[in-house]
Amino acid sequence: MWLRLRQIAIVAEDLYQTGLDISTVLGVEPCFTDPGVGVFGLKNTLWPVGTQFIEVVTPTQDGTAGGRYIERRGGDGGYMVITQVDDVQHRRQHAAELGVRVAHDLSYPDEGHDGIQLHPGDTGGSFFEMDQMTMEGGDAEGGPWHPAGRNWAPYVRTDSVSGISAAELQSPEPSALSARWASIAEIDLTTDVDGHPVLQLDNAAIRFVEDTDGRGEGLGGIDVITENRNAILAGADARNCRVSDDQVMVGGLRVNLRRGSPDPTPIRDAESR
Repeated sequence: MWLRLRQIAIVAEDLYQTGLDISTVLGVEPCFTDPGVGVFGLKNTLWPVGTQFIEVVTPTQDGTAGGRYIERRGGDGGYMVITQVDDVQHRRQHAAELGVRVAHDLSYPDEGHDGIQLHPGDTGGSFFEMDQMTMEGGDAEGGPWHPAGRNWAPYVRTDSVSGISAAELQSPEPSALSARWASIAEIDLTTDVDGHPVLQLDNAAIRFVEDTDGRGEGLGGIDVITENRNAILAGADARNCRVSDDQVMVGGLRVNLRRGSPDPTPIRDAESR
């Protein structure tokens, strides 16, 4: 069995302004708006980052889960870790055996998509989604991805960033949270050079860190594979999103700039941060 990080979702109060931040800072182009999220009282947009995606959802009415999440965490922030799997029926059965509730069953047989959103009250940290693409070529790395529509590939821009290499979940008790996710994912935990528990997926990692910003448990950040740090920081300055030379903030989510292919300006100590 394999498990890949395919998409990160942010929940934000202002889709337009957050979208400007993402496009300007990361140099990516929006590819899809899904009318189907309207049933949840949301609107959304997706941006490809290589063959992975950043999604922003925004409440369009009162009383949505997304709106309550913004209130609980004191503003915009990471909302969902969305993965691709090769056997979602096994994942569904395993979650049931663990007593982990399915918040939403995502079954679209005519579209070649079968998936589950696990309840954040049981996973902790964020929604943990597992999706299987059942259409032809659906198992291929970087292959079809129904949540982004059928025509996302022409919108891929990798001049500034070319992929998402990690998601960072924060908690007052990262060890307990990491153990819960490891049990659900059926992946043994490892430890990074800074002593953080890590789940190594096929194409990325999920890192568990201490909550140090006072926002409590949640999806606090991502790492992106950086192709042009100067362009990212210039965009971050234009949008007032720069935190440091190694980090920018979009949609309440920390975005850590990690080395990819040779960069015009080396990232200081990126791999050891």
